[in-house]
Amino acid sequence: MPPTLYRDTGYSLSHLVEDIKNGRIGLPDIQRPFVWSAAKTRDLLDSMYRGYPIGTLMFWETGAEVGTRQIGMEAAARSPQLLIVDGQQRLTSLFAVLTGRPVLTKSFEERRIRIGFRPEDQTFEVTDAAIERDAHFIPDITVLWSNGYKTTVRQFFDRLGKTLDEEMPDAHKDELEERIDRVRDLRDFRFQVVELDDATDEEQVAEIFVRINSEGVKLNQSDFILTLMSVHWEAGRRQLENFSRAAVDPAVTGPSPRNPFLDPSPDQLLRVAVAVAFRRARLQHVYSILRGKDLESGRVSPERRQEQFGLLAAAQEKVLDLTSWHEFLKCVATAGFRSRKMITSDNALLFSYTLWLIGRHDFGLQAAALRPAIARWFFMAHTTGRYSSSPESQLESDLGRITSLPAGDGAAFLAELDRIIAANFTGDYWEISLPNRLDTSSSRSPVLFAYLAALNILDAEVLFGDLRIRDLLDPTGAAPRSLERDRLYHRKYLESLGISGTRQANAIANMAYVDWPPDVRNNADAPSDYLPRIAERVDPQALARQSRWHALPVGWEQLEYPVFLERRRQLIARVVQEGFNALTDGRKKYPPMTAADLIAAGESQTTEFKASGRWNVHTKQHDPKLGQVLVKAVCGFLNAEGGVLLIGVADDGEVLGIEEDFATFGSKQNADGYELFLRQLLDDNLSAPTASTVRIRFPVVDSKTICQLSVAASGNPVFAKSAKAGTGPSEFWVRVGNATKQLHGEDLIKYQEQHWG
Repeated sequence: MPPTLYRDTGYSLSHLVEDIKNGRIGLPDIQRPFVWSAAKTRDLLDSMYRGYPIGTLMFWETGAEVGTRQIGMEAAARSPQLLIVDGQQRLTSLFAVLTGRPVLTKSFEERRIRIGFRPEDQTFEVTDAAIERDAHFIPDITVLWSNGYKTTVRQFFDRLGKTLDEEMPDAHKDELEERIDRVRDLRDFRFQVVELDDATDEEQVAEIFVRINSEGVKLNQSDFILTLMSVHWEAGRRQLENFSRAAVDPAVTGPSPRNPFLDPSPDQLLRVAVAVAFRRARLQHVYSILRGKDLESGRVSPERRQEQFGLLAAAQEKVLDLTSWHEFLKCVATAGFRSRKMITSDNALLFSYTLWLIGRHDFGLQAAALRPAIARWFFMAHTTGRYSSSPESQLESDLGRITSLPAGDGAAFLAELDRIIAANFTGDYWEISLPNRLDTSSSRSPVLFAYLAALNILDAEVLFGDLRIRDLLDPTGAAPRSLERDRLYHRKYLESLGISGTRQANAIANMAYVDWPPDVRNNADAPSDYLPRIAERVDPQALARQSRWHALPVGWEQLEYPVFLERRRQLIARVVQEGFNALTDGRKKYPPMTAADLIAAGESQTTEFKASGRWNVHTKQHDPKLGQVLVKAVCGFLNAEGGVLLIGVADDGEVLGIEEDFATFGSKQNADGYELFLRQLLDDNLSAPTASTVRIRFPVVDSKTICQLSVAASGNPVFAKSAKAGTGPSEFWVRVGNATKQLHGEDLIKYQEQHWG
């Protein structure tokens, strides 16, 4: 029988309150924004009053000895012996009501939780002005646990008596007083508590939490690390919270982290600090490291814990430095982004900040040198969704590449960033993947914001006007008037052509920032009708310049609508590329990535290696099952951001070649035969043709021929046939981080909505 990790016990509410006051039980949430509503607190008290079950509390022994001093704190700051894993909101609300301590709102305003009690019908209510005036209520039950309890009861009856026409009978008065006493006696309400011993690790705690929590809430690794900081380094946790508070609290004056892009939370800032301190993106092992645990022996050492917290403290100081924070945000602005409305991935911001800090402090780069490089990186990461799926895995891979660089070599750091950028922004990406990704009506698509960012970089004007796009998107309201994106082919005109539906009418390629002349616009006009009238009023050079920025094909007003959309998507992609190239700091455009460059960069979100496509290197014979592996890989790239599949390259980057694959063919043992095999394989097993989305080449690397499949992102979902015979294309695969995963059910539906709109 396995050892028991917990023990059942119980605490009275008054005991819990005293233990929280004296620090034996850690309740950090009393100093953090309170997420429960006052109505939930009212309902909790009502359930306790009526004797209903209110759930179990779960505590976790910290292993801290009595009197242990927190790291970096004065002697009075002692580490709690128990942490609340489940029940923080319940205890925060009850502690606040019983003691009268204020809580913080989400806007970081202090307020008390005031609950009223009406003895006549035994009801609890959230106190408002009406209840305050109502003599039938004790408007604030907190006074029932104060020294003036008896005075409060007398005052209640005196006040109530003045509203009655006749004197209250003694029996009724006794009954009401008993009910008030029942509220006061809630201090003796006994909670069932599960105490986990200090030998329980964080994964076991998380699993126990999920199994006993009726709402199925999951604990994540950042929760554990923030909890650990509450035990051993509360000052560090306060620093994170104060930074987050200063970013949103209008009462904070002077220099602050406030910015137009992100309201950072403590756990987001913690992730950056952990990545800078330990080069870890996965927080799985960081909790153990900070406990002072040796990952090999499993032993916990206070000295090791002190050392690891020292590393975290040094990194956190860099993360929270306001000069660094705002210098990094200049990179985001340089990349053409103006406000949080253009940000679809907080991770892209935070992880780009991580790289900025590493480049600044570990590679000695000045802010001026970092700004264009990190601007390019953020533009790429945000546009391609680099950190949207499996963000920890992707950042771990990026940190791994940087860690292998020579210490202090700033040029190598910048070169590695540019190498990864070039591996993602390939020629196929600009020519095929990006136009396909623009085939959506989503107003929150990352590629739409890449286009708007490019227009900002190029200092573009709105169509038919002199307003600047960058002023329209400025959160400070720099533009003299506002404009919204509008349709070039009006909805009523499209309906007259038999084209209806939001996705068609609101396609990205049909939308632009347009400054319509007031007496020209008619929502039923065809472009061929309104454009000549507008052209007469606009300077020809300005119109030509704006037509290029707004990606309008030559003679666009005469084109059929589907043709117009297709051509404009291609031109939008070129404008995005032009805007990105403007960030190259006067250098030449990125040279095309060769197969050797891709191999040197390693596997990633957009690069995958396969040792062979037909010859099983283990069984030493032709293996038809390997074809299905290729189908899944291509399907995964089609449904993500595109990528490159290299056949004839081992997982570790060793070039094997495909000569043994050639030998499995009959007559055509060459590249032509191999391409024919791949084309047939993909056409037979995928739900969409790939002639326009998959390019096949046969480069030679290290004197060996390999096969390179350059896969563009698909404009629509693509499904693959199952390995089981007789079934149609029904499996949905997507490239996530360094792996290709199959999505089902709600995950599949959610991904399709987010990716294609």
